[in-house]
Amino acid sequence: MSEIVEGVIQAIQLIVSLDEEVLEITVRSLLISLTATLIGSLIAIPIGGFIHFKEFGGKRGLVTIIQTLYALPTVLAGLLVFLLLSRSGPFGFLGLMFTPTGMIIGQIVLIIPLMIGMTLIALSGVSRTKQDTVISLGATETQTVITIVKEARFAILGGVILGFGRAISEVGAAMMIGGNIRGYTRVLTTAIALETSMGNLSFSIALGIILLAIAMMVTGVLFLVQER
Repeated sequence: MSEIVEGVIQAIQLIVSLDEEVLEITVRSLLISLTATLIGSLIAIPIGGFIHFKEFGGKRGLVTIIQTLYALPTVLAGLLVFLLLSRSGPFGFLGLMFTPTGMIIGQIVLIIPLMIGMTLIALSGVSRTKQDTVISLGATETQTVITIVKEARFAILGGVILGFGRAISEVGAAMMIGGNIRGYTRVLTTAIALETSMGNLSFSIALGIILLAIAMMVTGVLFLVQER
């Protein structure tokens, strides 16, 4: 018990003193996850909108597949991207393995199904009465789509925030694709796993506190968005 208390005290000291390595890992984690979330949003939201507004064969099956992928294991997403980016893979010539860019791709693959699904839920949450009212007032198809998206914008933003939360907290894909290279691809989750296995509890706890604080901020922002 005393070791844990001592570790917590040392962890707080590392955070308060703005330890260079702790700060570096935290900034890298935020940059990678924010980039993945931004790119994922630009891909997922239009796809979600297309699926919602268009009728086509197999739509229900496609939505079911997307919902199933909500629980896509991080190691499975990491394995998929690893196979694509490894030297023997179709995109191996790009040299993206064990790079931050490769990690961003892995996180995008992981969060896109969730963000598409949340976009579908957000758009479906707009009452049919509002849509009928807009159409009855003479709105074109494009104007109707824009109106519905505006109505659902806060719920869509909530999906984006959830995507960021999943991206920054995953470890499997980051470890497999990034390689946990110190000073280059090491992020909060992979550093916690490594330092804990090495017995460096104070450093692990410091990173854990920061990761928990980020998770709390994400949850707080999501709550405010949902309230709005």
